[in-house]
Amino acid sequence: MYETNQYEGIIAETVMIAGHNGDDINAYFARPLGPGPHPAIVVIHHMPGWDLWYREVTHKFAHHGYLALSPNLYYRDGHGTPEDVAAKVRAGGGVADNQVVGDVAGALRVLRNHPTSNGKVAVFGTCSGARHAYLSACQLPGFAGIIDCWGGRIVMNEQELSVKQPVAPVDYTATLSCPVLGIFGDEDFNPTPDHVNALEAALKAHGKSYEFHRYPEAGHGFFYYDRPAYRQAQAMDGWQKIFAFLDRTVRI
Repeated sequence: MYETNQYEGIIAETVMIAGHNGDDINAYFARPLGPGPHPAIVVIHHMPGWDLWYREVTHKFAHHGYLALSPNLYYRDGHGTPEDVAAKVRAGGGVADNQVVGDVAGALRVLRNHPTSNGKVAVFGTCSGARHAYLSACQLPGFAGIIDCWGGRIVMNEQELSVKQPVAPVDYTATLSCPVLGIFGDEDFNPTPDHVNALEAALKAHGKSYEFHRYPEAGHGFFYYDRPAYRQAQAMDGWQKIFAFLDRTVRI
């Protein structure tokens, strides 16, 4: 809750962090000023790239009191407009899962070691970023919560597997060590409602803590205010669910 006489200050900048195999990659780091301690969140961008919407969302988390770090998973593929870089990545078959996990591990390390961190870090993603968030939370110790917004290809059939994506993230669910918040649209095509059902079944089978919210009359990307998919009422409710989940997992 905001008060009109409270102090607010945020710094946001592009920084370099050590990612997979110690490679230097850039990242957008937005954080509150002041001594903290502050909760933290890794913000994983979607397939369309490390774009303006992700800058704004990273800043949004900082505005709400979080150390928010968004690594550029496409750094090694060169620079240009987010659309041009994303097209190059898609043409190359996407980013390898092990490389993504290594980059996310680097972001997690930065946040846990930051002098104003409270030591609790969540991970957030939409679309392919949610897939990467789920994959990372299953493979990396140290996350306190995962926010999966319409993550596609978490559930995959054998024909969808590849050298870069050799295992469906859902198959790692047994090693997941933090609660999951899922935000999905009932009219989505990837993940479909059946994919969401399969993910929920896996979480139940392994006794994991999760909370799913499914929104009618919403499809893929319904938070994206700059696209026709945007659904104002569902998006606003989804954001409320996200911040309530973070209050329970990393702000405490």
